[in-house]
Amino acid sequence: MLKTDTVGTVQGLRCRECGRSYAATAQHVCEFCFGPLEVAYDREAQAARATRAAIEAGPASLWRYAPLLPVLRDDPADRVDLGAGWTPLVPAPRLGAALGLDDLWLKNDTVNPSFSFKDRVVSVALTAARALGFSTAACASTGNLAHSVAAHAAKAGMDNYVFVPADLEAAKIVATAVYGPNVVAVRGSYDDVNRLCSEVAGEEPWAFVNINLRPYYAEGSKTLGFEIAEQLGWRLPDHVVAPMASGSMLVKIDKAFRELADLGLVADRPWRISGAQATGCSPITTAFKDGTGAIRPVRPTTIAKSLAIGSPADGPYALDAVARTGGAMEDAADPEIVDAIRLLARTEGILAETAGGVTIACLRRLAAAGRIARGERTVAVISGMGLKTLDALAGEVGPTWEVGPGLDEFRAAVSGPAQEVHP
Repeated sequence: MLKTDTVGTVQGLRCRECGRSYAATAQHVCEFCFGPLEVAYDREAQAARATRAAIEAGPASLWRYAPLLPVLRDDPADRVDLGAGWTPLVPAPRLGAALGLDDLWLKNDTVNPSFSFKDRVVSVALTAARALGFSTAACASTGNLAHSVAAHAAKAGMDNYVFVPADLEAAKIVATAVYGPNVVAVRGSYDDVNRLCSEVAGEEPWAFVNINLRPYYAEGSKTLGFEIAEQLGWRLPDHVVAPMASGSMLVKIDKAFRELADLGLVADRPWRISGAQATGCSPITTAFKDGTGAIRPVRPTTIAKSLAIGSPADGPYALDAVARTGGAMEDAADPEIVDAIRLLARTEGILAETAGGVTIACLRRLAAAGRIARGERTVAVISGMGLKTLDALAGEVGPTWEVGPGLDEFRAAVSGPAQEVHP
């Protein structure tokens, strides 16, 4: 098995269920209880290295938080880095007014190098992969992860294989294939893709970022939480609303806040975190709403393909984080998702993919139900760029008028009622 000596702040891996410890290797499941593994850190070493001053003096990327991440070879030159992270946290007064929220902020991850938050997890995972001796990168993906793996692997000079559902949005296939990876389109759902990749990972010496390297990969999402707190002046928000596919992003934002408080980088105060899913793939939200806590796998039927994971690996941990912090969960149907994309675009000038539409639609539901107070400092995570999912808006938007090239025809048209002309 590939392994490396630990450096910096990393102690190794630890089972999230039974607590058994392992070396920092390419392993994601406990051999004793089959629970998921996560990275264990030396907190004293982190406290010594991760001061506010040291972080603020770091690069304008996720790597400013290197002491809080699973760095296995402590040389910045070894990082697989396209400049992901340190994305804008912007106030959203016009959207907030429409939703009845006075202190709404948007974490805009549409501006990452491959236009989604997946650049965070991939940069961390492939940096670990190189330290562990891998030369081939791979992933199972609903689209954004494939795009990011292909881009980062190209930068690192690694061979790569990306596995996606065959019915993925065409824009995501093209945006991935341009980097020259081996694209494997699988006839089936994401869960079918993931099962195939689990089998391949057992046979090939490849770095599957979200399978055998999952402990390192998942830690990249913590940087969303780190950045939110730092960008708010080293203060925790009152409430965060995050989209859920596997549930890992939500879990890691919550973990990031806890780590910052434990290290004394922020004042320890309550925060709430809430989750958003599409109604056509909402196993975590359904388990929250019915009160059972039992997550039952579903077959996705939603336009929000980047969230279409019917058997979410981190679902139970997402339920725990939401319950423990006093948050909530909501889901939104496809028409609501499209309407929310349009609302975000026309109020705040951000074009989100369907996952962002899910977040805003569920934010609206949570606000209307009183689950988010008007005065709470609330951050909504916009995780991906809308140019990847324009198919979802087909027939919904288009020219306001169609006119000939003459001034009289233009004046006649605009003097009448506006009338959208759809393709």
